[in-house]
Amino acid sequence: MTTRARVRAGLRGWGGVGAMTAVCALVLAFALLLPLSRSQGDGSTGTGGPGLAHAEQAAGDKPCDDPAIKANPERQTLSPSSADGPTIDKIKARTGDKRKLIVGVDQNSYRWGYRNPNGGPGADLEGFDIDLVHRIAEDILGDRNAVQFKAIPTSQRIPAIQKGWVDMVVRTMTINCSRLADVAFSAPYFKTGQQVLAPKSSGITGYNATLAKKRVCTAEGSTANTKLVDDKRAKTPAVSSAVIYPPVPNQLDCLVRLQLGEVDAVITDGALAASQAAQDPTVKLEGAPFTTEYYGVAMKSDADDLVRRVNQILVDYRKDTDGWQASYDRWLSATLNEDPAKSEPPPPQYLRKS
Repeated sequence: MTTRARVRAGLRGWGGVGAMTAVCALVLAFALLLPLSRSQGDGSTGTGGPGLAHAEQAAGDKPCDDPAIKANPERQTLSPSSADGPTIDKIKARTGDKRKLIVGVDQNSYRWGYRNPNGGPGADLEGFDIDLVHRIAEDILGDRNAVQFKAIPTSQRIPAIQKGWVDMVVRTMTINCSRLADVAFSAPYFKTGQQVLAPKSSGITGYNATLAKKRVCTAEGSTANTKLVDDKRAKTPAVSSAVIYPPVPNQLDCLVRLQLGEVDAVITDGALAASQAAQDPTVKLEGAPFTTEYYGVAMKSDADDLVRRVNQILVDYRKDTDGWQASYDRWLSATLNEDPAKSEPPPPQYLRKS
C-alpha cells in the first residue's frame, strides 16, 4: 500500500475522523501548552516547550537499587487518609476562579483523555483518566468541575510536577522505580502491559524477530522507550536489529507516523494501543503484552497529605457504583473488549512509611 493510500485508509478510522482528529489534536496541543512554556531556556527540549528540562534522578537516591522496590514499585505508596495537610490547604486556599485543582492530562488519547470532536462547541475533555480527575476534585474541593486541565506531552510529565506547574498528573503514567526518585505515586488504578501496534498487512506478529530491521516508534520519556532502548543495548534477539525511530513528544504522534508510513510499528501500553487501533481499523495489536505495568497518579515527592488523600479517594472509587467499574464500562470496554478484571489493579499495598 502506498503512503498516500495508507493515510486515506487511516482517515476512515473512528467514523472517518480519527486520524484527522489526531493530526489536528497535535496542533491544538501546542496551543494548550503555552502556559507551560513561558519560562526561558535553551530550547533543547524541542516541541515540549522551551525551558522544560528533563528530570534527573537525585544523586544518592536510587530506588531501583532496592530489589524489592524494583520488583514492585506500585507498592511504594503511603497509606490512605482523608485528613487535610499543608499541600491540600494550599489548594483549598486558592480563591475565585483560581480555586481549582491543577492537573496535567493528555488530550490526545482516545477514551483516556481526549477532546471529543463531536462533543459540542466546548469539545470538553473526556475519558477514563478525566473521570478520575473529576472525582479527586469533588472530594478535595467539593466541586467535580473545579479543575484546571493542563495538556502536557508524555516527555514532560515529571518536570511539570517538579516545577509546580500542576498539583498532579493523571495521564496513563506507569509507576516504576526510576520515577520514584523524582515524584510520588498513588496506589495503582489500572493494570496494563507493553504491546506492539502495527498495520494488519505488515507481517509483524509481536515483540519478536518479526521486528527485525523494522522502524519502531515510541514516546519520549515513556516506559516503552526505556524498554526498547535497554533491550536494544542488551542485544535482545527480538529487537537487536530493529531501528529505533527518534522518540516523539506524545505517544499518539507514533500513530500519525505509522499512518504516514514513516515507521513500521509502535510500542506503547496495550491499553493505549487498543484505543489507537479503535481509531484506525488498518492497524491492530500484535502479540501478547510483554511487561506488566500499573498506572498511578503522580504528585510531588513531599506532598504526603495529597498522596494519602488520593489513595483514600481510590479506595472509595473502586467501591462506588459510579466509580472505577462504571468509568471502565463507559470508556474502555468497547476498545479493550475483555474482562475488566484483567485491567483492574490488585488490592493496594502501602509499603512507603515516609
